[in-house]
Amino acid sequence: MAKRKRILVVDDDRALLKSLGELLRLEGFDVETAADGRHALQLHDEHRFDVVLTDLFMDGVEGIETIAGFKKKSPGVRVIAMSGGGDVATGSYLGAARQVGADATLVKPFGIEQLKQAIEG
Repeated sequence: MAKRKRILVVDDDRALLKSLGELLRLEGFDVETAADGRHALQLHDEHRFDVVLTDLFMDGVEGIETIAGFKKKSPGVRVIAMSGGGDVATGSYLGAARQVGADATLVKPFGIEQLKQAIEG
């Protein structure tokens, strides 16, 4: 039996954080959540994750900084950047996320199949 992937979801939108966490648990993943990048990086020190799904626009330690921190601490962790879609800024931020190490990007809103594909790589 394959090991269940441990996923950390990082977003300052509490409702989205809760719903993504629940959805991923229903899909069979072990999930932890964090409301900002600083807390996410602390959690990763305590519990290693296979995948980090992070928003880009957050208070405090934002997404680009969070991605860079994870890639520095654990280069093998799969990082997925997500951001609300529709404007030029989102596209450039998702591009910047790739430049600092994001393995995949998602534009909100996204479907469960898109999310699962990004997680599996």
